[in-house]
Amino acid sequence: MNSQRNRFSLFRNKSCSFVIFFVVVQHAHGDLSYSVQEELKPGSVIGNVAKDLGLEMGRLSVRKARVDMEGNDRQYCGINLRSGDLFVTERIDREEHCGEKPSCVLKFDLVLENPLELHRLSLQVQDINDNVPVFPKDVVKLEIRESAVKGARYRINAAHDADIGKNSVQSYTLQQNPHFVFSIQTTSAGSKYGELVLDKELDREEQREMKLLLTAVDGGSPQRSGTVVIHVIVLDANDNAPVFSETVYKTSLPENSPVQTPVITVSATDADEGVNGEVTYEFSRLPDKSRRLFSLDAKTGEISVTGDIDYEEGSKYEIFVEAKDGYGLSSEAKVIIDITDVNDNAPVIYLKSLINPIPENVSPGTEVGIINVQDRDSEKNGQVRCSIQQNVPFKLVPSIKNYYSVVSTGQLDRELVSDYNITITATDEGSPPLSSSKSVQLSVADINDNPPVFEEQSYSAYVSENNKAGSTLCSVTARDPDWRQNGTVVYSLLAGEVNGAPVSSYVSVNGDTGVIHAVRSFDYEQLRSFKVQVMARDNGSPPLSSNVTVSVFISDVNDNCPQILYPAPEGNSFMTELVPKAAHGGSLVSKVIAVDADSGQNAWLSYHIVKSTDPGLFTIGVHSGEIRTQRDISESDSMKQNLIVAVKDNGQPSLSATCSMYLLISDNLAEVPELKDMSYDEKNSKLTSYLIIALVCVSTFFLTFIIIILGVRFCRRRKPRLLFDGAVAIPSAYLPPNYADVDGTGTLRSTYNYDAYLTTGSRTSDFKFVTSYNDNTLPADQTLRKSPSDFVDAFGDCAESPEVGAIPYLYTRLTTLFALHYGLGFVFLVLHPVFGDVSYSIPEERKRGYVIGNIAKDLGLDPGQLS
Repeated sequence: MNSQRNRFSLFRNKSCSFVIFFVVVQHAHGDLSYSVQEELKPGSVIGNVAKDLGLEMGRLSVRKARVDMEGNDRQYCGINLRSGDLFVTERIDREEHCGEKPSCVLKFDLVLENPLELHRLSLQVQDINDNVPVFPKDVVKLEIRESAVKGARYRINAAHDADIGKNSVQSYTLQQNPHFVFSIQTTSAGSKYGELVLDKELDREEQREMKLLLTAVDGGSPQRSGTVVIHVIVLDANDNAPVFSETVYKTSLPENSPVQTPVITVSATDADEGVNGEVTYEFSRLPDKSRRLFSLDAKTGEISVTGDIDYEEGSKYEIFVEAKDGYGLSSEAKVIIDITDVNDNAPVIYLKSLINPIPENVSPGTEVGIINVQDRDSEKNGQVRCSIQQNVPFKLVPSIKNYYSVVSTGQLDRELVSDYNITITATDEGSPPLSSSKSVQLSVADINDNPPVFEEQSYSAYVSENNKAGSTLCSVTARDPDWRQNGTVVYSLLAGEVNGAPVSSYVSVNGDTGVIHAVRSFDYEQLRSFKVQVMARDNGSPPLSSNVTVSVFISDVNDNCPQILYPAPEGNSFMTELVPKAAHGGSLVSKVIAVDADSGQNAWLSYHIVKSTDPGLFTIGVHSGEIRTQRDISESDSMKQNLIVAVKDNGQPSLSATCSMYLLISDNLAEVPELKDMSYDEKNSKLTSYLIIALVCVSTFFLTFIIIILGVRFCRRRKPRLLFDGAVAIPSAYLPPNYADVDGTGTLRSTYNYDAYLTTGSRTSDFKFVTSYNDNTLPADQTLRKSPSDFVDAFGDCAESPEVGAIPYLYTRLTTLFALHYGLGFVFLVLHPVFGDVSYSIPEERKRGYVIGNIAKDLGLDPGQLS
């Protein structure tokens, strides 16, 4: 046996180095056939599929070319997608696939996708001498009577070689001996067996037993052989061999039959009597596979099941049974067992190809996957029907053989359904039918097919005027059902104009949140509403967008005082209304007309008389502004009537304005001697008297002050001149711009501006009146009120100069005002009060605030007196 293994290993090594030989037998209608030797090394090239089918090399990879073996999950062949070569991937054993069949053909499916093509590929496996002849037993025991005559034949079971043709057993060689020769015989069924032929009579007394070596040799190259020892025991004569009732026994057995199931019983009889007639049974030639499945009762000849019978593993078994009598005579019968198929295999679904994820914009009818269904059963038990659940937009389309294409049937929308769990069911036509299912998970890839959609068709924002810049107006929100960047929304303003200005100068939008902010403060009186366009854009490629209109409404705030249109604001002339002396109570005298730039209740105006010459004579309509008499005009009523009317709005807080209405009770203007004095009432006359008295006092004090100054001037030694020569002009802007009496009824109705000229060379200061501006009378709430400190602030720069004193300034101011009012027509010259010259030295380019010296200390004054 060791020598046999060595010879087998040597043959394998030589066969691996054997030059690969293949022949393209047939190429018709898409079918290919190749011839290849068994036991080739993995990687050995069988043929070139691309060349034989006329395909381009590069298309094999694109079309996902592959080889599937029919009815077997193992891959014996593969395709080199680059070169198109068909090569061996696993060891191919002809004996494993075909046994003793003279022709061994393995069938494969060559599958190409896009479009789906199926080519039949037949692989003719050629036998090589890789198996040695094997006898059923290592020792054959023969008991031969010495009375046996020359030419007696004794059956010897032939050696079995799994190879076929010339690689099977070709000859036998019997060890040289004086009594026996070996002869090969062929049965009517075509099987061969050997016979040991007695060539010379035996003599039990001379030799009671002998051992002969029988060698079986096959015809392969190199040759392989097997041996068996024939042990011959010389007995007395036994001239009848057992005879079977049938030469060939046939029976059928369902697959999956349980163990110990009787299959068939063979029977043989022997004409001899006694021990020579006792028949026993045994398997003469039985492959290892059959030995695991069946057993034989040596006494009864019953064959029973001992293993798992599977139709898919073997559909037919041939068993040889030998019957022997007590002294070694035997005969042989053949038993054929046909296995009937049972529907015991459910269909198996193989997913061969799948596009995952699937773009949602694929058109209906697109092939998204390929499946293959196999059932190992035969006939109807192996016929399969496939189906798919009905609530998904996919269907199965039968293709070639047992292949199906998974095809889309409708438009996909990821936003509605993003994943599909498809269940494919395969059912055979057996009885009862068997089925299996396979779940396939399909994901839908997002396409930017949805623009952002705003939650509202339009937006309205309300904001009060005078808002702060940067305040939030409103927020817009757009949704995009797409995924990731296709659904990321960015907000922006569309270009436009509001009142001739870019819309971006009014509002801005946060690109991420959609919050709209005010860029500036709004004024309701200038702009009450405006519209902007906001665009929402996704980040897809190409991007999609949508627009929405945002209307901004500005609400009014009470920030405007009422404006009186009639009577017109006071000027140089008086607004006078004539009231007939015969006017009765309720007569319309005049009307105050006012408007308010605000709106709503902020513009609701009410009229009130706050002061009048005769409070009980006139009344005014609260809402109309009409001035009417409350009673009849009498002779005792004063001819000149002065009304001060306040106009108030209804805002919170309320704003107001006042005006003066002058009424003259007369039927003719000629009755009034001087209209210009109509505004002077008793209070004004008293005020004038007070001003004259004040003027006299101030003049007296001023003359006394001048005399004292002149005396001191001539008593002091002359000091150096100031550093600055020439005239220094103090612009009129430093003086109070407006001046009016407190209650609005005084005699000064004009605004005066002055320029002061300080001359250092002459050591005098001139306070000179330049011009007078007659402005309109201010409303009561805009009347200028000045405290002494205000004047000090206005002349702060002048007060710091040692050339000007506070007292001469006030005096000059008062005297000038009085002089101008009464038309005195002269100019007061205010001499510069010099108590002594003060000189300082200062470097150039000093910063403001640099201390030059101390005026109070150098002049010997109390610092409190400077103010």
